[in-house]
Amino acid sequence: MRLTGFDGESALVTGAAGGIGRALVAELAAAGARVLATDTDTALASLDAAGDEGVVWRPLDVRDPVRAAELAAEAARLHGPLSLGVHAAGILAVQPLMEMPAEDWQRLIDINAGGTLNMLQVFGRAMRPQRRGAIVVIGSNAGGVPRLGIGAYGASKAAAAMLTRAAGLELAAEGIRCNLVAPGSTLTPMQTAMWDDPHAGAAAVIAGDAAKFRAGIPLGKLATPQDIARAAMFLLSDQAGHVTMADLYVDGGATLRA
Repeated sequence: MRLTGFDGESALVTGAAGGIGRALVAELAAAGARVLATDTDTALASLDAAGDEGVVWRPLDVRDPVRAAELAAEAARLHGPLSLGVHAAGILAVQPLMEMPAEDWQRLIDINAGGTLNMLQVFGRAMRPQRRGAIVVIGSNAGGVPRLGIGAYGASKAAAAMLTRAAGLELAAEGIRCNLVAPGSTLTPMQTAMWDDPHAGAAAVIAGDAAKFRAGIPLGKLATPQDIARAAMFLLSDQAGHVTMADLYVDGGATLRA
């Protein structure tokens, strides 16, 4: 099945310089979408944008509603009315809840939950005049399963998931779909930064750890950014035209849930 609904469409992507966001930019551009890709100044400074023909890169802090709205308007001026929105920006915090400083918690919530609300508002308001559009938020399977050491991160992703589903309910009558992709362990810099040894780190994640109440990955491998991006592409496509408020877990079966 060839996915359709991308050729000539205007797309805006956050977190676009990271592993999953970068893969999504490539998939969207290859499918014919015209992409305005955003990330932080720091991420863009180290970006190799070679081969991104037709992709426009702009800095964005997803906590900034004014800047986000400006970029949605710029995407419309450059590429036509916004019809595809992907929010892939987010940060990880690896700290036990009992030891987490209030300021670390606030930053996590501001970016992962507040940033999600901000982008949902920007995408939804931009798409309302056309009464059509598709939005995908990249969440995490940690938003649905408690985990030692990343409880606050999971809570922030759970908030992002509910915000996305609630936005989907609000926007459904206007022809705008909102869905989530919830990745498990994926071969991105966010994941590998937690490992001292890449080979041993991957093997440990795949095997799981009963002492930490963490199941392994039944498929016996980590996801690639492309695995997650292609799941998001389905949810953005015409073929998912009757799918909204879904939370698609793409984790190799790690959470043992549908």
